Amino acid sequence: MTSSPTLGQVLRPVLKGPSSAPLRLSPEQWKTVRALAACRTSVLGGQLFQCAHCQREHFVAHSCRNRHCPQCQGGLAVAWLERQEAALLPIAYFHLVFTLPHTLNGLIRQNRRALFQLLFDSASQTLLKFGEGRLQAQIGVTAVLHTWSQTLLDHYHLHCIVTGGGVALDGQRWVHSSSHYLFPVQALSRMFRGKFLAGLQALFDEGTLEFHGALAPWARPSQFASLLKEAARTQWVVYAKRPFAGPKQVLAYLSGYTHRVAISNRRLLSADAHTVSFDYKDYAKTTHKTMTLNTPEFVRRFCLHVLPERFVKIRHYGLLANRQRQKRLACARALLGASPPAVPEPATQKQTRAEPSPTCCPFCHQPALVLVREVAPGHAARLVAVLDSS
Repeated sequence: MTSSPTLGQVLRPVLKGPSSAPLRLSPEQWKTVRALAACRTSVLGGQLFQCAHCQREHFVAHSCRNRHCPQCQGGLAVAWLERQEAALLPIAYFHLVFTLPHTLNGLIRQNRRALFQLLFDSASQTLLKFGEGRLQAQIGVTAVLHTWSQTLLDHYHLHCIVTGGGVALDGQRWVHSSSHYLFPVQALSRMFRGKFLAGLQALFDEGTLEFHGALAPWARPSQFASLLKEAARTQWVVYAKRPFAGPKQVLAYLSGYTHRVAISNRRLLSADAHTVSFDYKDYAKTTHKTMTLNTPEFVRRFCLHVLPERFVKIRHYGLLANRQRQKRLACARALLGASPPAVPEPATQKQTRAEPSPTCCPFCHQPALVLVREVAPGHAARLVAVLDSS
């Protein structure tokens, strides 16, 4: 394979070559690998276009639209951000990151759905409690789950965008936070740690947690208590980044987080039959480096970040919670003396498709492509062969 491959190109040989033998993936992980390998290929069918200028035909393959696909998430992110624009308020916004200690990585890996849910609950409850206690107000939180480090290993954390203030608990006024400071991170860290560990203990007492392989001893109450004690000894990381310059900057920033996947195509540097090389940032030395992994190990690491089926990774809380959201936002705008948001334009094909239909001909570069017909998967490969030979 030549340099600068796509993730789909890296994954395709895994499905048919001997390199797939060492891989032990779940059915959901294999489903994701197959989807990404087929993305924008004739396997999924596509559309046939003809140029009204040069008369040549051009086939465009469909996207997989899988939420772990770096090729598909860009268009979906734009559409999501446009929908969220109506929820912006003329206030300060803050970015906080809640990170789980690596001591718990093995346990999380075997109990992903339950412990991802607990991470959302613990972080959001911590922020809402601080809003009620320190500001006497209901604040708004948007939380986005990320599970990876730059080297594709486990790094479980939530990116939270938090309103700089909220509606007073009596509903009569807007309470502003400082424009430069929201809550003390050490106090946030202690409450977050306490809530998560208490939730872990409750799940253990209910018999909800699973312990397999090397983790089997943790199923004993004494061993599990030792694990919790070890996790409690460390200071959990809650990181507060600089506040945003304004509401519009919130949307620009969110676009880099909401639909991000474990690795983007631009980070892939090269791949051959046995290895994959990619760029990563060494935050300790604030420099970029290159990592080379054998293909099975690269795929294994990537699949660590395939989310449980139907698990929602972007969630809203407090003032921004989905239930009666518009009513609460209207009240907030009235208290702030802000104008109602502009009515969004009706959804277009560009907003709703992961891959917008092309307009420019790849041969004569004129904006003259016209859709001829849809091409079923069974006929797409033959059509592509014919077009390539013409």
